[in-house]
Amino acid sequence: MSKTSTCAAVYVGTYAKYNQGSIAGAWLNLEDYSDKEAFISACEELHADEADPELMFQDWENIPEGMISECHIDQDVFSWLDLDEEERALLALYRSNVDSSGSMDDARDAYCGHVNTKEIYAEEMFTDCYNVPKELERYIDWGLVARDLEFDGYTFASSKGGYVVFRG
Repeated sequence: MSKTSTCAAVYVGTYAKYNQGSIAGAWLNLEDYSDKEAFISACEELHADEADPELMFQDWENIPEGMISECHIDQDVFSWLDLDEEERALLALYRSNVDSSGSMDDARDAYCGHVNTKEIYAEEMFTDCYNVPKELERYIDWGLVARDLEFDGYTFASSKGGYVVFRG
């Protein structure tokens, strides 16, 4: 499997092989399996040369933070695979910036939009929510307001030349 692929994939070896100095295994595309049980079954079949293979996930790509580790793959990965690309990107940003075990529902609930700059978000939020007199707007440092929003639970996650905003 190419490292430039965009599919969710895992390189599966075993601890026994690794301890003997071998990283023998294979890349498995998670989208080829309906659930965790089918994936684990394929992993065990791959390492059928061992009586009771202790699986080792040696590398992975395109899987959100917190859903996989060297010795564990979360059942949520297979629900995540059912999401479209936009939802996957949103959940990955949420998990890597806000809550590493958050669900898609958590990410949707916290999502406030995509903006080019933090300052623009702060200005739009305040001018939409409050009646800020035009003659005072030029005295407001929107960068400091954005910083305060971060102190108050907002997260600005870098994405596509701007930020995805989540409310904590």
